[in-house]
Amino acid sequence: MPDILFEVDLTKPWPEQSVPGHNRWHPDIPPVASVKPGAVFRIECQEWTDGQIRNDDSANDVRDVDLTRNHVLSGPIAVEGAEPGDLLIVDILDLGPFPNGTKTPHNSPTTEWGYTGIFAKVNGGGFLTDHYPDPHKAIWDLQGTTYAQSRHIPDVRYVGIPHPGLIGCAPSAELLAEWNRREAELISTNPNRVPPLALPPLETNAVLGTLKGPEFERAAKEAARTIPPREHGGNCDIKNLTRGSRCYFPVYVPGAKLSMGDLHFSQGDGEISFCGAIEMAGWIDLHVDLVKGGVAKYGITNPIFRTSPLEPRYTTYLVFEGISVDEAGKQYYLDAHVAYRRACLNAIEYLKKFGYTGEQAYIILGSAPVEGRISGIVDIPNACCTIYLPTEIFQRNIMPEEPPTAPTTGQLARAG
Repeated sequence: MPDILFEVDLTKPWPEQSVPGHNRWHPDIPPVASVKPGAVFRIECQEWTDGQIRNDDSANDVRDVDLTRNHVLSGPIAVEGAEPGDLLIVDILDLGPFPNGTKTPHNSPTTEWGYTGIFAKVNGGGFLTDHYPDPHKAIWDLQGTTYAQSRHIPDVRYVGIPHPGLIGCAPSAELLAEWNRREAELISTNPNRVPPLALPPLETNAVLGTLKGPEFERAAKEAARTIPPREHGGNCDIKNLTRGSRCYFPVYVPGAKLSMGDLHFSQGDGEISFCGAIEMAGWIDLHVDLVKGGVAKYGITNPIFRTSPLEPRYTTYLVFEGISVDEAGKQYYLDAHVAYRRACLNAIEYLKKFGYTGEQAYIILGSAPVEGRISGIVDIPNACCTIYLPTEIFQRNIMPEEPPTAPTTGQLARAG
């Protein structure tokens, strides 16, 4: 097993960890460890809400989750010799949930479990929050690093594609200031929107590694929230960024300061319910190297990655289309956001005919390894987006030739 550079105690909240991580982005957060190019190491990660979600049959925790605490990130890890303008190579060698018996979580007798949530519209929301505004939760039993199935969603079993939902390097002071400028400008266009258009810096519950005193107070006022992806990577939620993948991250500060978290056991393209993946605590093994001057040499603005040869390959998909006409019949011009939403809603309506609730179908699309695609983006006025649902994840026939049948058991956890 590689050396563990960052270890977590699942019984303690993030500020009380023996080695503090962070939950905001800022260039001044000190590294917790330093490695040379070519190093192989292991990082442990708490699930993204810092253990606020419990393995039970109530969604009260999803309803009440405090999003000022997320995402809890492990790191930063400094890479010797990394300078702004370099590319940091990160190979994902392996990852998975903690094996049972190796950690003692505070909210479950087992560590091999994960969850998917539909967050309330007033607290995070999701892609279809106007249709599904109330909190729900599904708990998944994880079988090693291969299968997931849930007592809350019957007749479904996935082969997972484990991946870090969030990984990236620290921003420079200049890049951080640009993030804050443009996101504040966006918020000002509709400051009272629910859910909000973006999240500005917030000192409440900020964790910034070992920064203390005036340095902490200054950085907490500037540090960026971790919710969106940005130029450095961050919360990209790319389901195919799994074991065997290679990432190339732009370096903005000396040492690169690589951090990660938000591990997912499985996810569909788009992670549509906001907490739509199978979220888990776990570990990730990495290898790092450098391409000196790689940003200019290869014209890199955002990270790029090479896919893995180890992803599961489903062979049969049921494909649902959507076009850029909204639910009220309003026509949009080549709007892929509207078209993908309509594709998802069409898939949900179909699955409801087979006995799933709309919320169960919503969670299936968010957590199963569905493929989302922009299939047409040039034929005015309608973009066409498609969602590919693998039929092999269902343990019964869901094809149109079969009479629709409903499962006999299984309901999502709801808030009381």
